This record gives sequence, C-alpha cells and structure tokens, in this order.
Amino acid sequence: MYVCSCFQVTEAQVQQHADDGACTPRQIASACKAGTDCGSCVRRIQAILGRGACPRRDLADQGQPVLAALDEAA
Repeated sequence: MYVCSCFQVTEAQVQQHADDGACTPRQIASACKAGTDCGSCVRRIQAILGRGACPRRDLADQGQPVLAALDEAA
C-alpha cells in the first residue's frame, strides 16, 4: 500500500528506512522524498515511525552522538 502517492513510496519502504535508523518524517523524506510534495502522507509516516524502537532516539536519550554512533556501528 502506498503511503506517499506523490513519489510512490510504500509502507514497506518507509518501514525499511525506519529499520535502517530513520526516526522522523524529515529523515524519511531525506531517504525517499516521501512527505516532501503535498505533505498529506506525513501523519501516516509519523504513525509508522511510532510503531517501533528507534536506535537514534535511544542514543539521543542517553546523551550520545546520534549519527556518529550509528555510522561506526555499521
């Protein structure tokens, strides 16, 4: 099912980007453009992101550098 009709981004693609570390609609937009045209999908993206753990958010909550820590782990 498409989450973003403007760029034909599916729910599975958004979930994959979230699994890869995207925690915000802006990070999803950077990965696949979803949410950058009409914006009607942003709430759906937020709902998808709210379903699971977010490694970047967990690191930020611990006061650790977010991007550097993920890059080093990969």
